[in-house]
Amino acid sequence: MAKNIQAIRGMNDYLPAETALWQRIEDSLKQVLGSYGYGEIRTPIVEQTSLFKRAIGEVTDVVEKEMYTFEDRNGDSLTLRPENTAGCVRAGIEHGILYNQEQRLWYVGPMFRHERPQKGRYRQFHQLGCEVFGLKGPDIDVELMLMTARWWRVLGIAEHVTLELNSIGSLDARARYREALIAFLEQHKDQLDEDCLRRMYTNPLRVLDSKNPQVQVLLDDAPILTAYLDDESRAHFNELCELLTQSGIPYKINPRLVRGLDYYNRTVFEWVTNSLGSQGTVCAGGRYDGMVEQLGGPANTPAVGFAMGLERLILLVQAINPEFAALPSVDVYLISSGVGTQSAAMQLAERLRDDMPQLKVMTNYSGGNFKKQFTRADKSGARVALVLGENEVAAGEVVVKNLTSGEQETLMQADVAARLATLLG
Repeated sequence: MAKNIQAIRGMNDYLPAETALWQRIEDSLKQVLGSYGYGEIRTPIVEQTSLFKRAIGEVTDVVEKEMYTFEDRNGDSLTLRPENTAGCVRAGIEHGILYNQEQRLWYVGPMFRHERPQKGRYRQFHQLGCEVFGLKGPDIDVELMLMTARWWRVLGIAEHVTLELNSIGSLDARARYREALIAFLEQHKDQLDEDCLRRMYTNPLRVLDSKNPQVQVLLDDAPILTAYLDDESRAHFNELCELLTQSGIPYKINPRLVRGLDYYNRTVFEWVTNSLGSQGTVCAGGRYDGMVEQLGGPANTPAVGFAMGLERLILLVQAINPEFAALPSVDVYLISSGVGTQSAAMQLAERLRDDMPQLKVMTNYSGGNFKKQFTRADKSGARVALVLGENEVAAGEVVVKNLTSGEQETLMQADVAARLATLLG
């Protein structure tokens, strides 16, 4: 017998019961995006490897250890995208939409990183992200935070996420701080773990978000990045904080928040939770004003954005708001039995879809008596069953049964849509 072929480790299948929840959450997120005037961009899953090396930084963990990179048949080095900010910038430059223009974009899709799979972190994972180009003031940074805060309210998880902020300043300010941090770390090499020693000279700011408790205690005495900020970055950050306060969005300034990719400057932020164990970051992003020019686009193009892992968000919704997660994927189950009733059921279902496009109707096509069909209706999760027998078809009627209360009534088929609108609210 041939051996079964299984999915690649860390790359998961999502079955209909799971994708129904994905769709509900994605639909909620997209509705909010539309209300802020953001437009969707779709970029390829595969890009030239050089794009990520130039944008993310060659000494980052993503480029050094995590990217899925291969040569195609022409000998070109290609990479499955590990994130999509770089792809959005590449597309914006290539299609000329960043030249003296404002763009508010969003995307959703799979990303790929060769990490150790664990709950909420996989090798193929899905992100929804936003990227804004052409706006340099802190007000657009705040809008992104307002929009994400609205997401949390819509999904019923607002009380379980906290906004953390920091400013990492300009490239020059970070260079000055980098020297001071390296000097401090050199004095305490004996207290650093192997990972921090490796990063100390190549990417020392990543030491600040080490998960090693001993290193975190050591960092209490380390130089503080905010002391090295340039005046413009400090003013930008102060105004951002004031706008957040005026908007009623609580936040915490975290001086060790630096983000793991080289392209960030000024504002960086994360929405974090204590409800998912060690996987605490739900959504993260910040400013990357230099990337467009770095990738060959127009100079001085301001940019800010964020990305959110959907797997982790879905885990949070399931843990915090199970009622949202348990919403049925079917509203109405249509049952029929008797001569000529199957055709009548199909026609009734089509009329209901015409009258109520958002209604989710499932029609029984497996035969069986009424008892078996009601069992299938219960398993479908539907709240209402519509029942057609030969008598109902002849009279142009239908039995409407509330599967929650057990109450039922007989109505004319022409009146069913209005009754369902009331029952399903």
